[in-house]
Amino acid sequence: MAKGGTESGEVESKRPRVQSAARATEILLAVAESATGLTTKEISDLLGIERQAVYHLLHTLVGSGVLTRDDRNRYLLGLRVGTLAESFKRQLPNPEHLAPVVQALAEETGETAYASGWWAGEIMTLVVARGTNAVQAAEVPQGYVGNAHARASGKLLLAHAHPDALAAYLEVHPIDHGSRSRREFDQELAQIRERGFASDEEEFAAGLCCLSVPFDDGRSPFVLTLSAPIERFRAGHDRYLEAMRRHVIS
Repeated sequence: MAKGGTESGEVESKRPRVQSAARATEILLAVAESATGLTTKEISDLLGIERQAVYHLLHTLVGSGVLTRDDRNRYLLGLRVGTLAESFKRQLPNPEHLAPVVQALAEETGETAYASGWWAGEIMTLVVARGTNAVQAAEVPQGYVGNAHARASGKLLLAHAHPDALAAYLEVHPIDHGSRSRREFDQELAQIRERGFASDEEEFAAGLCCLSVPFDDGRSPFVLTLSAPIERFRAGHDRYLEAMRRHVIS
């Protein structure tokens, strides 16, 4: 399968084709990302959708059970989202060869290990194995797809992606030009390809550092990642890298 593409090697279009369906999805995701739910006005202001259209879409989403409304007129995720969440976990791509590698790395190093890869045009955490050290860095959950530009695994997968897949991903997830330009990002990706691994030191979250190496020298759409608190990460960097490279070729 081509990296970042579909099974046919074609990059899937991320442009929504049915506006009402796209807007309903945006509302559902906005509510999911909120801490205490959202009001109709908040949804309208946040997404730039007319209030009347929001009312109609909310009525449909509540009727389908994926949203509910509390006594403060705030919209929250409904019970049927639980069904979606469980089905999502079951249907995640989990090649059987990835889990043992991730678990073995976690056991050897004591640090939390991950396997990530391309899934439906997104960069996703597929397998997680918690470390055994008493103090662990913050954990990225299975199924996480955000902030690929700031995570070692995301940068590594983007570095080895087909140019069409990279362009499609950046069209949907543009780089924050306040922190770096596209040219600077492309230079970083080139450096990652040259040295054969990617890292981040608290780029994604405070105290969290990650190191990522590719399977099959980047020809595979999967990568192996290790996370550690910053002090252990810096002290053990070379040892971690050697262990990871050994595991991806074993």
